[in-house]
Amino acid sequence: MNIQAVTPSIINKEAISGLHFSSQDVLVLVNEIKERKTNAEIGLLLGNNYKCKVKIIFEDSESIKQVETTIWGLTDMHIILKGGVTIPLHRIYKVEICSWIISI
Repeated sequence: MNIQAVTPSIINKEAISGLHFSSQDVLVLVNEIKERKTNAEIGLLLGNNYKCKVKIIFEDSESIKQVETTIWGLTDMHIILKGGVTIPLHRIYKVEICSWIISI
């Protein structure tokens, strides 16, 4: 699926815990999977050190969604948000880092 051709639905992080996720990865290319993990790690560091929010574009069992939030934790399988809300890493298309960080 061409993620750039789809406008994700904006969702509050509190609603994520009620979503259902497929077990299939949304990405197939190895370099995209590595970039997703790297950006999640950078997002974690920026969130913990600078309270910087990231945009996470992901897909549940129904549609593509977007949330803007701080990453509080990261495992090999999930991104952890405030309140213990998690998103499976394999369902994330993209973690967009703060634009002001990129411009430094």
